[in-house]
Amino acid sequence: MSLVAFTLNGQSVQAPAGQSIFNIAKDLGIAIPHLCHKEGMTPDGNCRACVVEIDGERTLAPSCCRSPTTGMNVQTDSPRARKSQNMVLELLLADLPDQGHKWLDDRAEAPHGELSQWAEHQGVQVRPALAELRRESVPADVSHPAMAVNLDACIQCNRCERACRDVQVNGVIGLAFRGAQTQVVFDLDDAM
Repeated sequence: MSLVAFTLNGQSVQAPAGQSIFNIAKDLGIAIPHLCHKEGMTPDGNCRACVVEIDGERTLAPSCCRSPTTGMNVQTDSPRARKSQNMVLELLLADLPDQGHKWLDDRAEAPHGELSQWAEHQGVQVRPALAELRRESVPADVSHPAMAVNLDACIQCNRCERACRDVQVNGVIGLAFRGAQTQVVFDLDDAM
């Protein structure tokens, strides 16, 4: 196994080639916010909550999809990376209903699950001006006798779509529409 030597938050690190910056940081006890990443699933990098700053690169990189190269200098908590991580969390949180998920009411400390937990960890609070721009509420789909789908809670992380496609090998969950109307659909936008 070949090792890659690089710098992570000022610390010299050697890690197996091909391992993601996210997993290396996690192994070292460095917490990076993440929403779309889930162990056992192929990294997607679409939520952009896990971005890190890499010296010499113009844009921030999603740490779940990026592997370090020899000599790379990575900062998980630089002011630029932290500002971007926090902005993603705030925008997602601002778009969700105030009351949180009805089925999570017993967890009032994290009404929006992982998103609330990361927002608290990062010290993120939603500015009132953003909360006023909240998307229209979508009624829950309770058409199935065994499950309910609350798209008000959806942050479009694609974990459900990837789990359906890659884990269950069904391919019946997808994204439809564009822009602010984008939403998770089942088959051809059928009820659950």
